[in-house]
Amino acid sequence: MNKESKRITIAIDGHSSCGKSTMAKDLARKIGYIYIDSGAMYRCCTLFAMREGLIAPDGTIDEASFQNRMSEIQVTFKLNAESGRPDTYLNGQCVEQEIRTMEVSSHVSPVAALPFVRAAMTAQQQAMGKEGGIVMDGRDIGTAVFPDAEMKIFVTASDEIRAQRRFDELKAKGQEANFDEVLANLRERDRIDSTRSVAPLRKADDALVLDNSHMTIEEQNEWLLDRFHELTK
Repeated sequence: MNKESKRITIAIDGHSSCGKSTMAKDLARKIGYIYIDSGAMYRCCTLFAMREGLIAPDGTIDEASFQNRMSEIQVTFKLNAESGRPDTYLNGQCVEQEIRTMEVSSHVSPVAALPFVRAAMTAQQQAMGKEGGIVMDGRDIGTAVFPDAEMKIFVTASDEIRAQRRFDELKAKGQEANFDEVLANLRERDRIDSTRSVAPLRKADDALVLDNSHMTIEEQNEWLLDRFHELTK
């Protein structure tokens, strides 16, 4: 049985706002795999905590209460027939737009650094991907969630280019945005993601590096597809 017939697991990790989700969605659609946005899952946890008053105005998290309520958080993905891409659902409610706001972005890294949050989401992610045939992107997919994934990619780009992409994305959605604020938020998220005690952001030893600072979406999609075909031929 060759690798293509058994449907491999593809892990795409990297820094925030480097286009991981876009390229992962496109790759999954092209090869007929299921796409799972792990970052959206942590954003759902953050949104839940914000809605339930578990994050104080100063950013302090009520960790004890949060941990006691983790079993109430169930994240699912459903295909949007109009966009052709999956939308994120928190306990049955579509929250795709709400989880992408700057308010959620400003709290997601501290939430994602909590060991009990990571344990709960990792378990949900592993359950989603147990049959293979998935493309999952995030911070620790190739190192913690699926360390045995057959294809691992680590994506990066310069801080300024990533901030500009995020700024443009927010403006396109009609949201208020300030470039310096976006850049500062991005750098702080990088710092937290890379230094947290549990499953920090790092390149897996066997991951291929993709610096897409100066690549078009078409070029990076072609690069990814070429790597997939090399592994499954």
